[in-house]
Amino acid sequence: MQKGKDALEIFKKDLGTFVRFYEFMSQIVDYDDKALEKLSLYARNLRPMLRETLLEEDGIDLSGIELSHYRLSVIRQQDLRLQKDSADYKLEPGEGLGTAKAKDKDKQEEFISQIISRLNELFMTDHLTEKDLVNYAYTIRDKISENALVMKQIANNSTEQAMLGDFTKAVDDAIMDSSEVHQNQMMQLLSDPARVAGFAKVVFDLLKLAG
Repeated sequence: MQKGKDALEIFKKDLGTFVRFYEFMSQIVDYDDKALEKLSLYARNLRPMLRETLLEEDGIDLSGIELSHYRLSVIRQQDLRLQKDSADYKLEPGEGLGTAKAKDKDKQEEFISQIISRLNELFMTDHLTEKDLVNYAYTIRDKISENALVMKQIANNSTEQAMLGDFTKAVDDAIMDSSEVHQNQMMQLLSDPARVAGFAKVVFDLLKLAG
């Protein structure tokens, strides 16, 4: 039973990988293959339908049980009298619906904290504050968000696949176009490809959060 579940899970993951990879590559290469296109469409619609069938447990035999008596009890009783222009019999309206934001705020603060930690590992921060680091990352993110093709690739592909597209070049271009205000960070990035790669991942995560 477990082997069957594992096989199904692996097949679903492989199916999803194929669909995402084909959708990405078909934007670059014209395969001109109707059979492959049909397979992609079939796989895309098949994957959501692959669910495990839950086996029903043996039902409990209730044929020998007979209801002999029951009791009704008054738990709570209240008389609601609503009269026009009467202050004593008005219902209090509900308040604050849909305003809960504490959990979302906590998650965002935790995310920003992680971003700052990653940026501190990437840059020499002798003359840079945490605000400098975060603002620069947001500057690059905002510049890349103007690139419709890159944003489409990010939205429709996994991180690994999107990194193979136009995203990396867009990061390089945005760094080159950054103003003198960010010259310190720009020079550090341009002098170290590994540092650029790490910074690119930070910007990618920021774009994902914004999307």
